[in-house]
Amino acid sequence: MIVFVTGGAGYIGSHACLALLEAGHEVVVVDNLSNSKEESLRRMQDITGKSLKFHEIDLLDAEALDRVVEESKPDAVIHFAGYKAVGESVEKPLMYWDNNITGTINLLRSMRRHDVKVLVFSSSATVYGESDRVPITEDFPLKPYSPYGWTKFTIEQMLRDQYHANDDMSIVMLRYFNPVGAHPSGRIGEDPNGMPNNLFPFISQVMIGRRPELRIFGNDYPTPDGTGVRDYIHVMDLVDGHLVALEKLHDNPGLYTYNLGTGKGCSVLETLHAFENVTGKTIPYRIVDRRPGDVATSYSDCSKALNELHWKAKHDLIDMCADSWRWQSMNPEGY
Repeated sequence: MIVFVTGGAGYIGSHACLALLEAGHEVVVVDNLSNSKEESLRRMQDITGKSLKFHEIDLLDAEALDRVVEESKPDAVIHFAGYKAVGESVEKPLMYWDNNITGTINLLRSMRRHDVKVLVFSSSATVYGESDRVPITEDFPLKPYSPYGWTKFTIEQMLRDQYHANDDMSIVMLRYFNPVGAHPSGRIGEDPNGMPNNLFPFISQVMIGRRPELRIFGNDYPTPDGTGVRDYIHVMDLVDGHLVALEKLHDNPGLYTYNLGTGKGCSVLETLHAFENVTGKTIPYRIVDRRPGDVATSYSDCSKALNELHWKAKHDLIDMCADSWRWQSMNPEGY
């Protein structure tokens, strides 16, 4: 199968491309490298001993995107590309709306023009917003809490509309909880530009000496220790979910939505202490004000993915911390 991957040089995209190559698929990557590094693609090909095709283009460049889709003749698309920081989306909402929505519209138009009918979309648990209860199932009300979450919500609705207007399409929307960790080789991992927005790379950079301390955004949430509770999922489990989603669409065309998480919530302080246990290091931290757009508690019910995809997360919090630290210690300055 020829799989067209948008945002394939990014954190999740690079791990997904590696898994696709290992599974024997041909991979075509488009990425504008705005928050990713081409080095991730080089290392991934080195690990697998297989090659892929890379095109440095932006999804906002509709003509360039269309040329690559036409040349590639993909059998399926996995759509990762998009801005993804909740806090930044609150500060720069128009940038998020323009990039995430317009880029997806351009992609869908090109897919339709060139008769590409299979799509796996990288959605987010942020579409649920502040849920009244946990764990969260796919039929919970959707009420995003940030512009980032609203862009994911809107793209999901676009995909539903596109499917109902063109029911020869097959679409899986995967609602991620909190992807963390790295490839066990330590050669590819999460390497954000500037100040990290996510907890794991922030902790890793503090431990390696790139940051003086961890900032914890609020300790007055209605949670056991006052810090936010999240469902962290190892990136390798996450990308396995994409491969089984492609298999699902191959055998059972349709429109599907699945949560991908572990089904367990971990607080910020619990996660910090797990890192300390894995590394034997003490992590300095400071409590600061809550971050706009954050919710108190979010964790998944993934029984639908288990029942229909036969998928379940295999890695625990210790695995996630150990692989994150291996990546950071082997790559102190990232790529």
